[in-house]
Amino acid sequence: MRFLLLLVFYQCVMENVDSNRTSNPNFILIMADDIGIGDLGCYGNKTLRTPNIDKLAKGGVTFTQHIAASPLCTPSRAAFLTGRYPIRSGMAALSQIGVFLFSASSGGLPSEEITFAKLVKQKGYSTALIGKWHLGMNCDTSDDFCHHPLKHGFDYFYGLIVTNLRDCKPGQGSVFATGIQTFITMPIQIISLTLITLEVLHFIGLLRVSQRALGYVILLSTSFLGILLFFFYNFRYLNCFLMRNHQIVQQPLSYQNLTHRLTEEAVQFIGRNTDTPFLLFMSYLQAHTALYASKYFKGKSKHGLYGDAVEEMDWSVGQILDALEKRDLSNKTVVYFTSDQGAHLEEVSNTGEVHGGYNGIYRGGKSTNWEGGIRVPGLLHWPGVIPHGAHIHEPTSNMDIFPTVVNLAGAHVPTDRIIDGHDLMPLLQGKIIQSKHEFLFHYCNAYLNAVRWHPGNSDAIWKAFFFTPIFYPEDSNGCYHSHVCHCHGSYIRHHDPPLLFDLSRDPEERNPLTPETEIRFYDILNVIQQAISNHTKSLHVVPDQLSWGNILWKPWLQPCCSSVFLFCYCDHESRE
Repeated sequence: MRFLLLLVFYQCVMENVDSNRTSNPNFILIMADDIGIGDLGCYGNKTLRTPNIDKLAKGGVTFTQHIAASPLCTPSRAAFLTGRYPIRSGMAALSQIGVFLFSASSGGLPSEEITFAKLVKQKGYSTALIGKWHLGMNCDTSDDFCHHPLKHGFDYFYGLIVTNLRDCKPGQGSVFATGIQTFITMPIQIISLTLITLEVLHFIGLLRVSQRALGYVILLSTSFLGILLFFFYNFRYLNCFLMRNHQIVQQPLSYQNLTHRLTEEAVQFIGRNTDTPFLLFMSYLQAHTALYASKYFKGKSKHGLYGDAVEEMDWSVGQILDALEKRDLSNKTVVYFTSDQGAHLEEVSNTGEVHGGYNGIYRGGKSTNWEGGIRVPGLLHWPGVIPHGAHIHEPTSNMDIFPTVVNLAGAHVPTDRIIDGHDLMPLLQGKIIQSKHEFLFHYCNAYLNAVRWHPGNSDAIWKAFFFTPIFYPEDSNGCYHSHVCHCHGSYIRHHDPPLLFDLSRDPEERNPLTPETEIRFYDILNVIQQAISNHTKSLHVVPDQLSWGNILWKPWLQPCCSSVFLFCYCDHESRE
């Protein structure tokens, strides 16, 4: 009898200990940029050195089918922060451009959206975003900050409002060259030919054209071309800058020791909050181009500058983990590592060096919903609470972090909107063995591209494609003629019936099924079509944040840290 009482007492004590350990943990959410699932040692890479990231896997859980909600930066990050498909927030484009490119655009993550940072902040957490934002800044003026991280629940911000681009680093080429050639050259040729034709017709007397009207047209066309050339010539000054909270501290951005600076900011934030629950979103710039590495890492990897950048990022992760260890916070902190989408295969430097990553066995890459574009690293580390060295093969999503973080922080998941993510803790702790994601919907911008179905009574994972990108060259694994793959028109091939794969048997998506090879072919497609119908009914019309009107450069929204005479130049970082 006494033994039974002691056993009950022990169980009660352990339950209280476990409850104390799992209530109000700290969170460090690490997101790499354009890192492929095959770039990390814990996912099988033998030549890139990522010991610190691998340490997270060894001491925690590795998701082998972790899916980004979009294969592009802006919509994927919106989904990550809100737990919702980007189509629900207007962060999925109907136009060809699926991300923000300019600091003076008016689109961004709407104020009505609720991020996990907002909710945990209400529970007393200190919150910070260090690194890349890429979800807009201003709406009507150059300092209203309506889309700024500080308006979305972060107490502290240090990083880039837009993104890291080749155009930000002299000598690295331009991501706009192909677009300008495709979309600008033709209109200029048409306008020039029209003006010459009108002048000739007027000269020979076949058509009377007002010289004043003709002059106005020439003036407007010249002014437009001049503004365009001015903007792209000065792109680096206008769009590539570093901010601390609402202040620009370096314009244009300097890449010198940039990863070290970001790392130091992260370590200092942890140090300031040793006695306060905190959430740190560490949003790395690596390995999006323009690639960079400090002198301590440059030339040290076996994979050129791309490998150097990845290995420096891994070093930074190690510094953050050391900061937790030194402050006895490791067991009190949930650490998550992922990438916003798969590796950008089409990234090749002017000299022919590969600047994109490796997606392992998976087909395609960034901008596509082939597995290489959306199956990303997913690591969760929480000593003593979740298993160490475990692998979960069920479908999970980067949207799942929202409800997981919110619930662990003691906040409440909103009930006034649909949350597409699911709390990962029951799966991590073995309380359930199958993912709650029976269906996952894969969008290419705002267009439903594919659907994944994991039936509850089967190991099969069906994936149906309604259209696929046309790769160029034809036998390649990407769209090398356009730098990224696009979602409509002549860039895609429609499929009727849809292409159907069983990822449990064909993860490389090389062998589409047919009615002859899969007896349930049409039954599977019928179930998927019904799921699409139900999903579509749950969508509501919202403003398109990535419309042409919202993504184009607006001079009156241009942030600038100095007078026009100094032309947006300042460097408070170097002085510090």
